[in-house]
Amino acid sequence: MKKRFLLPLIVFTLIIAILWRGLALHPSQIPSPLLNKPAPSFQLPTLSNPKKTTSNKDFMGHITLMNVWASWCFACAEEHELLLQLAKNQGITLYGLNYKDDVLAAKKWLKEHGNPYQTVAVDETGNAAIDWGVYGTPETFIIDKKGIIRYKQIGAITPEIWEQNLKPLIQQLRNET
Repeated sequence: MKKRFLLPLIVFTLIIAILWRGLALHPSQIPSPLLNKPAPSFQLPTLSNPKKTTSNKDFMGHITLMNVWASWCFACAEEHELLLQLAKNQGITLYGLNYKDDVLAAKKWLKEHGNPYQTVAVDETGNAAIDWGVYGTPETFIIDKKGIIRYKQIGAITPEIWEQNLKPLIQQLRNET
């Protein structure tokens, strides 16, 4: 009789342990297999001029913060004011990857809320974002002067995330030769 209840008890205990472990995980800290590897190749039209393209080659020679966003993304709107401040005050090159968005809606959104981006690449199909390992919007990458991905932020950048994670890394990358 004891054996009959032992197996279900063990299975139940394992399930509870797995669920308990899952509660301790942070979805914004999912490791990226792209860290410390070259940024994926892409060539996409720009939002401002669809006849002009931008590519991963544009990241070379400077530290780049690439932000994946969309006009329909609520969390993107939450981080937008901080991105505007960073573009003005931090001396960083900020690129946007407009993800699965309507081009007219994206242009209108930036016109109404301000445009922090030096360039915005249009990824209407989401194929480029897949190559970058994007889970959703917003996501932000820091790319070094050699075009290597050094950081991935899943979710909105907050002032705390900027001060604790992104800013120190950018300062470190600036000091590297």
